[in-house]
Amino acid sequence: MIDKNCAYCMKDENPSLYEKFGYFCVELPTSNVYIFKEQSHPGRAIVAYKEHVSEIVDLNDQERNAFFADVNLVARAIHKVWNPDKLNYGMYGDTGKHLHVHLCPKYKDEYEWGGVFLMNPQLHTVFESECASLAAKLKEAILSLQK
Repeated sequence: MIDKNCAYCMKDENPSLYEKFGYFCVELPTSNVYIFKEQSHPGRAIVAYKEHVSEIVDLNDQERNAFFADVNLVARAIHKVWNPDKLNYGMYGDTGKHLHVHLCPKYKDEYEWGGVFLMNPQLHTVFESECASLAAKLKEAILSLQK
């Protein structure tokens, strides 16, 4: 199923939907990876399941395991590139009902250490050129870890 109002479903047909908050990085077996444009937490990314499902329970065991293998790969790449003290994982979707995971690196000297990360604090939104650089670093790390 495709939802024509869904940024993740319309990645190719209407990229302006996801470009409001993200920058496409790389396609993986079951997901697409985006750099989150609000980079208050350097290296923050989103892993979005390719198919339009709302809940993790909508996946069978094989699909779920494959999706979490993608999430794990991106998490390992974030650790490799940005070396966070902790990586938080957020699965929301209250308004955008498409299965996705926010990977939010946390750093001990950062303003939200020890608490929940804000969804979109608007403290450090980066421009396309910086998004491209962040995406290239993350993609390179992902590809190196796949070998």
